[in-house]
Amino acid sequence: MSLGKLLDQISQDNNIDKELIFQIVERVKRADLSDERVLRKIIQDIGKIANRPVSKELEDQLVKRIK
Repeated sequence: MSLGKLLDQISQDNNIDKELIFQIVERVKRADLSDERVLRKIIQDIGKIANRPVSKELEDQLVKRIK
């Protein structure tokens, strides 16, 4: 599956504007993922876009796994 089709599917399944997905992808590509503050901000922003709250525990788990 191409990236475009994958993003279309994510957009449709989750009712998220595809442009917002592209913006997040671009941020992640440029981000210093070794910086915990940057990771936490990206995680929170993704949660907001998906309209799903991210608990502190989940955020901690995601940061640990990514680092």
